[in-house]
Amino acid sequence: MSAHTSNSVVIAAPLDLVWDVTNDVAHWPDLFSEYAAADILEQEGDRVLFRLTMHPDEDGKVWSWVSERVTDRATRTVRARRVETGPFAHMHIEWTYAEVPGGVLMEWKQDFTMKPEAPVDDAWMTDNINRNTVVQMDLIRRRVEARAAERLARPKETRP
Repeated sequence: MSAHTSNSVVIAAPLDLVWDVTNDVAHWPDLFSEYAAADILEQEGDRVLFRLTMHPDEDGKVWSWVSERVTDRATRTVRARRVETGPFAHMHIEWTYAEVPGGVLMEWKQDFTMKPEAPVDDAWMTDNINRNTVVQMDLIRRRVEARAAERLARPKETRP
């Protein structure tokens, strides 16, 4: 049986900007507070294979793993999975984007199972993901909304 989380945030910004910024994996360390590095290993079309490295934890351990993401702009969905699973038996993530009053609803759904030998169980990881996702989504919302405000403040002839 898999554990499941679902978290969402409304970002007051245009869909194209939200999509472009949140799917620019190479710049995730500028978007998320938890990542020290995002290294692109392979990229072909809408598929990217990458290594994420976190900042050291309270014990000084640096966690790192390889994931694969496939974006589908037409359906406004992203499917991702960990290739190097670490303590997870599996980890699958779906991101969805929908235009709503006030901006873009971005939702992350994660399905996973911890390995039996992992230092934590599914319930602990579910709570951890739910706590951290709220923090990261709020940070992403604020950063994307700041970019949207900067774009609006520029004269029209200099906007991309």
